[in-house]
Amino acid sequence: MPDFLTLTLGGLTNGAIYAALGLALVIIYRATRVVNFAQPALALLCAYLAHSVNRATGGYWLGLLVALVAGGVLGALTERVLMRPLRRSGELAPVIATLGLLMLLQAVSGMIWSAEPKSFPYAFDFRGAFSPAAVFVVVVVLVTAGAVLALFGATTLGLRMRAAAFKPEVASLVGVKVGLMLTIGWTLAAVVGALAGVLAAPPFLSPTVLDAVFVYALTAAVLGGLENPVGTIIGGFGLGVVLSYVSGYVGPELVTLASLAILVLVLTFRPHGLFGRGVARRV
Repeated sequence: MPDFLTLTLGGLTNGAIYAALGLALVIIYRATRVVNFAQPALALLCAYLAHSVNRATGGYWLGLLVALVAGGVLGALTERVLMRPLRRSGELAPVIATLGLLMLLQAVSGMIWSAEPKSFPYAFDFRGAFSPAAVFVVVVVLVTAGAVLALFGATTLGLRMRAAAFKPEVASLVGVKVGLMLTIGWTLAAVVGALAGVLAAPPFLSPTVLDAVFVYALTAAVLGGLENPVGTIIGGFGLGVVLSYVSGYVGPELVTLASLAILVLVLTFRPHGLFGRGVARRV
């Protein structure tokens, strides 16, 4: 029978990755009120760029830096070119657009780098129950989460981003540059998503490597509440541990099914998440 401590530590490592990608979803949702279904494809493209830099230079850190910069650029371009023209096209249009972008970028990645799995390095030694590589993942995600919390809770920029998302007309009247705030939101989210992509890629990178991770990240974001970064982090780590137990004690083939079951249950009984709050509306 698998060791309980080993499963727990492995679940925390995986949960950190789910939390990071879920955090990217939360940033965009809080800043633009859009659920970005193209997030895994943007992260995938950045991970492939990091892989190319790693192969060319042999340097992990340079590849990570390139991935983060590329993520910011891709996020800004996505908002400017694709999302901004759809701002007044209804709530369904952005969803369809991001789904289309997801399929397009996955196809492009496969055409450029092929569908064959490629070796992707860890930042540090990955051997052991809670290896240096695992510690690195957890620490980086926690630091990133702290930075996001500080951004939205203690800075003028975070307040302006939320105002631009919730009340763009009112925000514009008081001097907030709504378009710029939306671009910044997409940029920051794409950077965090690129980080998650690089952390999730080892040991092998392929065009579908982030598909299951995105399902788990979306589940983590829904668990915590799409507007709650703290809840998403807790949801990510908690989900990682639970799925690790499912894989170890029940069977790895049931992990995705377990995640989807959790997602359905939360949406049924707590649609605003375990840590979210419902908003009453007048009708």
